[in-house]
This record gives sequence, structure tokens and C-alpha cells, in this order.
Amino acid sequence: MSIRAARASDADHLTRFINMAADDLPLHFWRQSVGPEGDPWAYGRERAARETGSFSFRNAWLAEADGEVAACLLGYPAETAPAPIAPDTPPIFVPLLELEALAPGSWYLNVLATYAAHRGKGLGSALLAEAGAIARKGGHQTISLIAEDTHQDALRLYRAKGFREIARRPVVKGDWQVDATEWILFTRPV
Repeated sequence: MSIRAARASDADHLTRFINMAADDLPLHFWRQSVGPEGDPWAYGRERAARETGSFSFRNAWLAEADGEVAACLLGYPAETAPAPIAPDTPPIFVPLLELEALAPGSWYLNVLATYAAHRGKGLGSALLAEAGAIARKGGHQTISLIAEDTHQDALRLYRAKGFREIARRPVVKGDWQVDATEWILFTRPV
């Protein structure tokens, strides 16, 4: 197993990992962004291949196992002084922004996902260790992340690695089909 920085050419993997980590919420957003005639996956790949932005490949690291991409870590520094939530923010995103604002200045771990064929092999633990190293190097005191209450394997991993629950917010579903009922904010000292 090895971990490397993502490249723009990894955009296809990144879109799949980003979407997997949030139970199709990104795909839901991409569909709304491109309309009925657009290609939501192409839109997601375009966003992942950008040089800037939170979902840029520049904020991602990939774990490779057996010569293939197996897992993803995507994160970046959280705002030290979060701005108020804009009144035109889609309601589905408001609980996430509220939780993010509760961990100002942390290193925000936005995506940790592993392809099904590679689960249970320690890749998540290795990427969490990598997140700690990245956060330390960036001068952050804490790592934060938000998980869905239905991601039981991930919740067990986070708790086993020292993450502590800070707050919860209800999932706003609208026309997004998901089983989760709560978003949970976790933090851990670096």
C-alpha cells in the first residue's frame, strides 16, 4: 500500500470517492447544476480536476493497493472565522455548514472513502494517519470531519482513532434520497 498526492488525471476516481462518502449528495447537486440535458459526472470530474476549490485534486491523496487506486482522503484547512451562512444557501447544505463552523481553524477531513473491494485492509487507518501528518505540517491543532449516522463502519473507525463527537444536525433531504437522519461532527487533536 502506498499513499500519493492526487493528480488532475485522477478526477474520475475523485468524483466516485466524493460521491460515495456523501451517499450521492454530490451527484444530486451536480444533476441540479447541469440540468436534465447535462452530464453530472462530467461536471463532477471538471470540478475535481480544477487547480482550486475545496474539491480540487490539490486537496486529495490516494491510497493504492495491488497497483490500483483503492481509497481517498480529501481535506483542507477550515476557515478560522467562518462567514455567516448566506440566505440563498440550499437548505440541504445548511446543517453541514453549521457543523463546519463549530470547528474553526481545524484541518477539515471532507472525504475518506475506500472502494468496496479494498475495505477492511487498513487503508482508512493509514489515510487518517496521513491526515494527521498533513494537519500537523499545516500548523493545525485539530482535525474535524462530518459523518452520517448510517455509516457505522466509518463511525467505529473514527471513534477507535480518537475522534470525539462534538455536535449533530438533522439531515435535510428535500428530494435527495438517503437513509441518514443526522450529520455528526467529530474532532480529534493532532
